[in-house]
Amino acid sequence: MKAIVFDEFGAADVLQLRDVAEPELRDSDLLVRNHAAGVNRADIIQRTGGYGKDSFGDSAIMGLELAGEVIAVGKGVQGFAVGDRVMGIVGGGGYAEQARIDYRMAMPIPEGVDYVRAAGIPEAFVTAHEAAFHLGRLDAGESILIHAAASGVGSAAVQLAHAAGARVFATASATKLGRVRELGADIAIDYNTDDFAKVIGSETGGKGVDVIVDFIGAPYFERNLASLDFGGRLIEVGLLGGAKGASLPLDRLLYRHLQIIGTVMKSRPQSVKQAMTRRFRDRWLEAFDDGTLVPVIDSTFPLAEAAAAHKRMESSSSVGKIILTM
Repeated sequence: MKAIVFDEFGAADVLQLRDVAEPELRDSDLLVRNHAAGVNRADIIQRTGGYGKDSFGDSAIMGLELAGEVIAVGKGVQGFAVGDRVMGIVGGGGYAEQARIDYRMAMPIPEGVDYVRAAGIPEAFVTAHEAAFHLGRLDAGESILIHAAASGVGSAAVQLAHAAGARVFATASATKLGRVRELGADIAIDYNTDDFAKVIGSETGGKGVDVIVDFIGAPYFERNLASLDFGGRLIEVGLLGGAKGASLPLDRLLYRHLQIIGTVMKSRPQSVKQAMTRRFRDRWLEAFDDGTLVPVIDSTFPLAEAAAAHKRMESSSSVGKIILTM
């Protein structure tokens, strides 16, 4: 089968399409003929050496989410059969014509959702749900600030929070604010021209929000804490702006009863990923049938053009998910 591989860490052009061995089917696996796979920031981190050589148990081939057709099932599989359309999260292997996925990580593709849009659902929406609801405990009537709201996970988080009845604040660049509002943001903030902490303070009468989902890290850390109400929860999902240089105002943390929680999916144990998938599927999967939730697709690239897809992501000009097609 064809797959994207690379011999050394580096820029996007290290990615090459080559023939590789088909994955071996384990007892709990579905073997999937991939039709589409999502591109994620974690893929760029992997390509540039951020994870070293660790494959986290699934495959050395990159790619954390896929959508396709089941072509074989392991003897321990329950609830899936050959011919089913499935989508889901894998620990690697998405950038290939075939991949294996533990059936407990797979979800049926909702009717009316094509493979490209299905490939834009798993990583973004499962991560967003885990951050905002499971860890952030966001509830109807509460308020949330979502950074990088035009990204794959960010756009999913905006939709989920809006659907749950929360008041949604969101940051993005000026050209993306209109789209963020369309997805459900009540207050969209241009992070280049506006100080989000001042906007939050003004819009909430100085109280702050209940939950913040952040992908930036150190440059936003202190302002994030300043933007939280009593009992507020800051969920750190990424470090796009770097990990060093932030200071922790312990007095604010203590006296406002704040919580800071970090989360990352790629290196989590399989049982934890399965639970994350199950929580999202049980609450939200049917919402794709009636259009309450819609995967936001920025662009598609053939598998052979994975390098171009990575360059698109690195340009920071995308809105929503970048998808590879097979």
